[in-house]
Amino acid sequence: MSGARDTMELREESIRAQYDAALAMLTGFDHAPRLAKAAAVEAKAERSPGIGTRPMFRSTTPGMVTRPTARPGGVRVVERVEGLGDGLVSPLQASALNSLRRGLAIALAMAETFAAQSGLAELKKANLEGRLPEGKRAEFTELLAAEALLTLYTFANATAFLIAPSMGSVTVEVGAVEEILTDNAPLALQGALWELDQDIALLASDGARLVAVISAFCEALMQRVALRAETAPRLQAFTGGSWRVEADGLAISGFKPARASKGGALAMQFKKPSEVIGNHIAKYQSLRLAKMLMAYDFERKLNPFAELGGFIFTFMGDGKPGTGKTTLIQMMAGLLNDYCKVAGYPFRYQNFSIDQIDSYQGKSGQNAKAFIDNVLDPGGIGFGTIDDIDQVAGKRGDRQSSAGQQEVTAVFMGAFAGANTVVRGNCTFGMFSNYPENVDDALRQRAGARFLVDGPQSREDYIDILSLLLGKNHSIPVGGHDLFAAQEIKRAVSASFEGHAKPHEDGLLKVWEKVQGELGPLDTLAKLGSYLKAIQQADERFTGRAIKNITDAVKVRAMDFELPDEWMENPDLFLFKPYDEKLAMIKGLTQPITVDMVIQEINRYADSEFRYADKSDEVAIEGMVRDFKRQEEAKRRYLEGKA
Repeated sequence: MSGARDTMELREESIRAQYDAALAMLTGFDHAPRLAKAAAVEAKAERSPGIGTRPMFRSTTPGMVTRPTARPGGVRVVERVEGLGDGLVSPLQASALNSLRRGLAIALAMAETFAAQSGLAELKKANLEGRLPEGKRAEFTELLAAEALLTLYTFANATAFLIAPSMGSVTVEVGAVEEILTDNAPLALQGALWELDQDIALLASDGARLVAVISAFCEALMQRVALRAETAPRLQAFTGGSWRVEADGLAISGFKPARASKGGALAMQFKKPSEVIGNHIAKYQSLRLAKMLMAYDFERKLNPFAELGGFIFTFMGDGKPGTGKTTLIQMMAGLLNDYCKVAGYPFRYQNFSIDQIDSYQGKSGQNAKAFIDNVLDPGGIGFGTIDDIDQVAGKRGDRQSSAGQQEVTAVFMGAFAGANTVVRGNCTFGMFSNYPENVDDALRQRAGARFLVDGPQSREDYIDILSLLLGKNHSIPVGGHDLFAAQEIKRAVSASFEGHAKPHEDGLLKVWEKVQGELGPLDTLAKLGSYLKAIQQADERFTGRAIKNITDAVKVRAMDFELPDEWMENPDLFLFKPYDEKLAMIKGLTQPITVDMVIQEINRYADSEFRYADKSDEVAIEGMVRDFKRQEEAKRRYLEGKA
């Protein structure tokens, strides 16, 4: 990609030369906290009577001794981590320690590189020999502070990047990092490791939580240091260049975080588009959305489709059990996974399920927030799904919903269309349900697009799915049928959209016929607006948000084109082009909005709302009927008992 020629290599031998110093820091040193307060028990001075402690790390930078304001305490991260197990170090513990050592070594090597390029190395030598000019002391102090900041950030950045593949679904809140010292780089690292050791002692109970604590601490440290660096002088030698650690695939580019996909390779049984039978509109929109996401520009942190107003940030997929919702998820995730592999982009797929609803107050909300943040991360392409959202998120005011479900609803509502929601176009969220009528109305209306997942419909669909699922281990003739011809996507989608020229639901059809009878064909904005008002009078839940979702869907239809497959197969044709050039290429493919498009999208959206309302009302009526029957039976038994 552009800019790769300007990237320098942080040499492996320079990093490995720091391994001993990094291991010494992890093994043990004394530190008296200056800015933070100790909250955890200090590591023991001895493992057992008669056995001495591990070697202590001492700063080798002359003249940098600072007077502590608190009693020194032993910091032994290796012992702290090993103490979490049952006597043997687990693979996760070993991975965490290796990531910490490697992160420290990379940070120390980066500090050494900075010192050589900025002139700090010469000033250190002069200070050691007692010949540092008085006029250079201020510059020396500023350069030491700059070195401390970039060393801290590089340590956190590298460690977070290295440990990311070991991350599971566990999340931990560590709070703000306080012990940020800028006297010199070794002391800065000691302060950070002291605070990390405190967090491990308080929050890590096993390997999974250990990894989560380290990752959260590194993120918090990066945020705090980047904020300090905004006003710090003498950092040009670091911020003006970029380095790459080839062995790890780590890019160091100033105070910008490097991102690695969490959880390693995506374990999922992907489906090809040809394996999705029926569901023509949902399938077509999923195919287009996967390519839309790939138009995201990592330099501008924006997608041209999001700027043009034709991007699907949230969508609702609903249908009866067994109609193909899971297959659609597997298809879209598979397409994105393959596209991202070709482009070299990080891809994050994550599903939020009922397992993440916790009985502890606030924990469910934290899990939902972590899920949202992982998918939203602008450093990658994200696809987040919420399966069975009617079970995961509770209806407000529903006494049968747990506190955890209510927390999740609040988090999703704020994330999908809240005051602080920013749609960059690097990710999308899909909510799926067999019973969308049980989803909170306000949350459901935050789904900008509706994918009706109705499965196979026609005779041709059922022949195609039978042939697909039987496989090839048979010699049964096909008969009078052109296999999979009905699944030709353009033809099938065109027919599906045309089917929405009139409403499908009885309630909406009555509104349609009444408005058309009074106004004639709906061919002007005034007539279309009258139709929308009539819908609102029939269903008060049809609000301004519904109109926005409809107009967004119309804008998507205006971009009713698929980005050519060659653009995905050869990234240089589109994906790696500058943002403005990508924007111009997409604009050149757009088509004008027509009355037919607007009518079809109004009917598609309103049909779904009427369908949900009818189902919801029917469920409520059935519940009341059951209650009345129970009351009658209870009354009968009561009277019989008195007799």
